[in-house]
Amino acid sequence: MKHTIKLSLVAASVLALTACNQKAEEKTAQVAEVKLETEVQQQAYGIGASVGNFLQKDMADKKELGIELDQALIMRGFKDALDGNAKLDEAKIREVLTALDSSVREKQAAKAQADAEKNKVEGAEYLAENAKKDGVNVTDSGLQYEVLSEGEGKKPVATDIVKVHYKGTLLDGSEFDSSYARNQPATFPLNQVIAGWTEGLQLMAVGSKYKFTIPSELGYGERNLGKIPANSTLVFEVELLEIQEEKEHGHDHAHDSE
Repeated sequence: MKHTIKLSLVAASVLALTACNQKAEEKTAQVAEVKLETEVQQQAYGIGASVGNFLQKDMADKKELGIELDQALIMRGFKDALDGNAKLDEAKIREVLTALDSSVREKQAAKAQADAEKNKVEGAEYLAENAKKDGVNVTDSGLQYEVLSEGEGKKPVATDIVKVHYKGTLLDGSEFDSSYARNQPATFPLNQVIAGWTEGLQLMAVGSKYKFTIPSELGYGERNLGKIPANSTLVFEVELLEIQEEKEHGHDHAHDSE
């Protein structure tokens, strides 16, 4: 309900600006030129643009869920309320907005479940095909790895702290995290990351670069992390730079706590 109330307030702000602009247009019988010469004008326009962008995205998200709101009625409701002539009283408004909020949550949950099931099926199909490729090795757990280059250093154990460079992508190729992009290697205890990393990095000697294809059950499982949807099969390119004795803090998208 808090989200709906917030949205209602945002919508009111946007529509207020729209209504004022429309009245100005009616007086001049043409679209008035937007003047952004002063800081105050820019601030006013900035508020309108900011809330307008938010409302546009929110309405697009609802449309994706199959909820398409009549923009003309939204504007009419605002105008009627502004004129003190709203056709729904406060109790009815709360009732219908609560119902809208519940409908959105239900549809979001249904979509999330459908997407998770789809990801699971697509992941299993991808893993089955990838396992047939030359150079791809499959461990007993289902982890798949390719040796891109082999180093000559020590291999870590699960209790070690490692320093790595890596890039993580989904099966569609979209990148969700990269230490290369940050130009800063990640450092973390090997037993505090996702199972696919804990297992995979112990196969690597320092100086090696491997490609891991990690089934969802060795990754984040049914958790939805935004950039990493539920039941996602993950692809990582990882360079093991060194094994460290003292713990250092580094950001990584393979960390279990994320």
